Amino acid sequence: MSTYTTGQTWGALRKAWKAYKIAKVQHDNAKMKEYSERIRTLQTQLGVPQSTFVI
Repeated sequence: MSTYTTGQTWGALRKAWKAYKIAKVQHDNAKMKEYSERIRTLQTQLGVPQSTFVI
């Protein structure tokens, strides 16, 4: 269970998506993998459907 509020978790998710998109433009597969895992974890914490990633 997370010690963060729902609002903080949504903020982290938004930042993770932004970082993922930047890594994708830079063709940085390691960062893309890192952020995709973080996105899925945050989505689980929020109880929203998980995104699928192809790296």
